[in-house]
Amino acid sequence: MIQTTRATTLAATICFAALGAIPAAANAPTADAKAVIATYEAIAHAMFQDAHAGTVALKSAVDTLVKAPSADSLQAARSAWIAARPAYQQTEALRFGNAIVDDWEGRVNAWPLDEGLIDYVDAGYGNEAEHNPLYTANLIANRRIRVGATMVDAATIDRTLIASLHEAQEVEANVSIGYHAVEFLLWGQDLNGTGPGAGNRPHTDFDTANCTNGNCDRRAAYLVAASDLLVDDLAEMVSHWAPGGIARTQLEGKGTGARWRPS
Repeated sequence: MIQTTRATTLAATICFAALGAIPAAANAPTADAKAVIATYEAIAHAMFQDAHAGTVALKSAVDTLVKAPSADSLQAARSAWIAARPAYQQTEALRFGNAIVDDWEGRVNAWPLDEGLIDYVDAGYGNEAEHNPLYTANLIANRRIRVGATMVDAATIDRTLIASLHEAQEVEANVSIGYHAVEFLLWGQDLNGTGPGAGNRPHTDFDTANCTNGNCDRRAAYLVAASDLLVDDLAEMVSHWAPGGIARTQLEGKGTGARWRPS
């Protein structure tokens, strides 16, 4: 597998230049367009493979945490989340010029999020916000929530339920899935500012035998479902960039006319 390093990011930039994103110097040699596109596709595929591998490792750590909650298993899951981020972040360069990536990105990396949609928050968070009727819906604590005129059955927390609430009522802050939803579930609400700048969720928030803050079974179910979705979403993008995948087909259809598209 091609490793996602600064070198691969640079290679992607060079490919964009050859595709016409950056005007070539007057005396620069002409690159073979097909070869440049093939290299770009291989780099993109490898980047998403690495990002997917990070989410698989994260999911494994989450499963361990849920099965055996402890300070160590919670820290291991947090470390896996941190380790998974760099490979994903390098793929963000691929949003430019690739609508299939840019349109998908919100499913995995939307930010910021109103944490009260998902779980308990500090009293200082408030009870309502003009911009968001679901500001404190607290899906984990409530088995039924109102979304507009509809009462949603939330008795079972699974991938279908949490995906259906992502950006509910066209509010971008209603982030119910993706890296940052998992982050909030692992760390809890950040009440520390920049010192050290992370939440203090205890591992007992996932311990059904010694539960803190209530609904530990539902919180664990949410974390597992969100992690499963993250793995699946990255696997989808890996398949799109695999040989014969739709991302390659679209890029090859553009030929040398590809251009940057603002995100």
